[in-house]
Amino acid sequence: MKIVIVVFLLLALGALGSAGFFMLRHKDTPGERDRRMARALAVRVALSVSLFLLILLAYWMGWIHPHGIPTGS
Repeated sequence: MKIVIVVFLLLALGALGSAGFFMLRHKDTPGERDRRMARALAVRVALSVSLFLLILLAYWMGWIHPHGIPTGS
């Protein structure tokens, strides 16, 4: 499960990076650049929401458990 979470986070980070790339790219027309950037940001949001729902599902199914913070006693 940890690997799946890390993969989702890396994909979301990649989508955010590609949105930044499209924002700074000067070769495309402004309309095309905006559409590509918006699509990359929409992919990032979809990945983040699906990761959140996956974590909720994994908790509900018992695949992951909260550990809490050790008190040191």
